[in-house]
Amino acid sequence: MSSDISYTTEEIAKLLKISKLTVYDLIKKGELPSYRVGKQMRVDASDLEAYKQRAKSKQSALTPAVSDVSRPTPDPAVPPSVSEARHVVITGQDLSLDILAKHMEKQLPGLRPLRAYVGSMDSLISMYQGKSDIVSTHLLDGDTGEYNIPYIRKLLVGSSYVVVNLLSRQAGLYVQKGNPRGIHGWADLQQPGLRIMNREKGAGARVLLDEQLRLHHMEPSALDGYLYEESTHLAVAGKVASGEADAGVGIEKAALLVGGVDFIPLIQERYDLVMLKKPENLTWIQGVIEILQSEAFQGELRAIQGYDLSLTGRVLLET
Repeated sequence: MSSDISYTTEEIAKLLKISKLTVYDLIKKGELPSYRVGKQMRVDASDLEAYKQRAKSKQSALTPAVSDVSRPTPDPAVPPSVSEARHVVITGQDLSLDILAKHMEKQLPGLRPLRAYVGSMDSLISMYQGKSDIVSTHLLDGDTGEYNIPYIRKLLVGSSYVVVNLLSRQAGLYVQKGNPRGIHGWADLQQPGLRIMNREKGAGARVLLDEQLRLHHMEPSALDGYLYEESTHLAVAGKVASGEADAGVGIEKAALLVGGVDFIPLIQERYDLVMLKKPENLTWIQGVIEILQSEAFQGELRAIQGYDLSLTGRVLLET
């Protein structure tokens, strides 16, 4: 295998037939040596092959146990300060998380943020499984009208954690330009012949739609397009803009970026961060909160249309 070949985390996930979160977990534990190229984490082909051989040796009954087999092989091309840094996995898809990761790299020495682009429900599950460190979530509980806290309490049973607001934003429906179907609320989605574009299971927008359908006594199976899924707000808005769907659930910012669609605001959603309060996390958790409350961080977010920062950096729950 050529020594000048390297792979992204996504390519590693495909090669090993595992999730990207599992790849990040291997990197966090030091089992898969990695280094940064710009905003991407990369793994050399030689290190991947070495990891595979170690994994095979662990499973082989004919191979004697070697105490040092799981110890990561130092990469001479990577400075010690980088290879020894603590990797912190941040889940979620919003641009604000990329900005947060940038500020963390600058202000929290010894930390290397890794981004995992997964939905809210999968983010919380990954935290419960110990695969992520900072998860973002925007999950509406239709019965209480409250965002995130009911889900966090149920999914992180037995854990100590802190919930901090990142931002708030308008969520609602993308409709075709000029709103030819006259869509003004959730109940209008049951119009005969109306086609929708949905998000993947576990996404905050999918939960929002499902909760509204339940509250309005509407059967998902009655909606044309309910089973068609896209993995981002931008993709859903794009399908509506191209005429492939009449409506889709998402946030206002994506409509501004895509163009060619109108946005019907229906709810102000709260977008929060969750961090586990382990002893080894306490110092950087405080550092993250200070970044969220800083003028430098909030100043960057103010330049992006569609964000409400009135609660940004506020601790909403601490157990």
